[in-house]
Amino acid sequence: MPEAYDLLITGGDVRDPGSGLSGVLDVAVSGGRIAAVGAGLPRSGEIVDATGRLVTPGLVDLHTHVYPGAGYWGVDPDPIAWYTGVTTWVDAGSAGAYTIGGLRAFAASRAVRVPALLNIAAQGLAGRTGEGLDLDPLDVDLAVETVRANRDLIRGIKVRIDAAVVGANGVEPLRRGLRVAEACRVPVMVHVGVAPPPVDEVLELLRPGDLVTHCASGIAAPLGAAATDAYGRGVLFDIGHGSGGFAFDVAEKQLAAGIRPYSISTDLHARSLFGPAFDLPTTMAKLLAVGLSLDEVIAAATVSPARALGLDAGTLAVGAPADIAVFAVDASPFAVGDAHRQVRTAPVRLTNVATYVSGRRLTPLLPAPPPPWIPLTSSQQAALVAREAAVRALLSAPLVGIEGLAEQFPRPTT
Repeated sequence: MPEAYDLLITGGDVRDPGSGLSGVLDVAVSGGRIAAVGAGLPRSGEIVDATGRLVTPGLVDLHTHVYPGAGYWGVDPDPIAWYTGVTTWVDAGSAGAYTIGGLRAFAASRAVRVPALLNIAAQGLAGRTGEGLDLDPLDVDLAVETVRANRDLIRGIKVRIDAAVVGANGVEPLRRGLRVAEACRVPVMVHVGVAPPPVDEVLELLRPGDLVTHCASGIAAPLGAAATDAYGRGVLFDIGHGSGGFAFDVAEKQLAAGIRPYSISTDLHARSLFGPAFDLPTTMAKLLAVGLSLDEVIAAATVSPARALGLDAGTLAVGAPADIAVFAVDASPFAVGDAHRQVRTAPVRLTNVATYVSGRRLTPLLPAPPPPWIPLTSSQQAALVAREAAVRALLSAPLVGIEGLAEQFPRPTT
């Protein structure tokens, strides 16, 4: 008797660097998990034809801010996930010890997965910046207790290090974050930005397996001996595009020096969502534009970030959660821009056509408008108005004409 599946995605170009799967294959799902991957699997359950499409594990975005209503930066992931293929959204420090309970409740209400990095500052990212200016809330013992009480949710520690965040405290917030990480055996993700302290001083403190996000920042510019040494001893370089964290010229210099990004993340938040990051497939295209291969880019947005935090995600291996992304692939080159309006040409555009979490397809949701404190250009404002008008027109028109209807409740015949 052939196996019965709940869902079978057939004939797609499957790329799963985590399990080594590659080729035109079928992907079968049962009970919310991957049941089989192979050619010519028995037809069963709901069948989705993915011929000519790219099929990958659900994308894992290692640096996002998805705790709306609790601070400056947060966005709701669900209205973005369904059209981008991102099924795991790592919240990178929106919540600290004081606010992790709220993030837990919000994460539990989402269709996507939301693991978290605990901010070393107990108040988290309530404000735009400055959470490291007062060291009192950077309580090591409290943070350790919080991680231990929330092991299922918290996968690491987040520390932001730049002049506006830490002021005269320099790298002391990072030192405290590292103490928590060592006690709890989790990695630290450190944001680098405007000096002081200098980026070299930050890099020198990081351990193998720790993450430096905004690794190709045009502001911090992690280049030279300290960057090479950190990379060589196993510090993981994460893109963290955001509003100001990615520059093509820095990425190109790093590649020339043998430094390749370990993970591609968006730092998606209430500002970068409307540009320049936009979403993870767009950010992936920017790394294709500087010379990474498609398989490298897929790995950096699936298995690599999952491994960095020990997540059960980022692969189509049998038994894994059935988080799946399906993309249309357009090989027509197109222009992409970085955080500083430098332009490069990406060779491939990936457009998501379906996203599944635990084998269930995510349904369309409309994103909320930007909160009033988010600065927008006149072009961004006009585009949002035009998008709203287009959605309104689409939904206001009857779905079909009379010829497309059936008589659902026929009149009785006499």
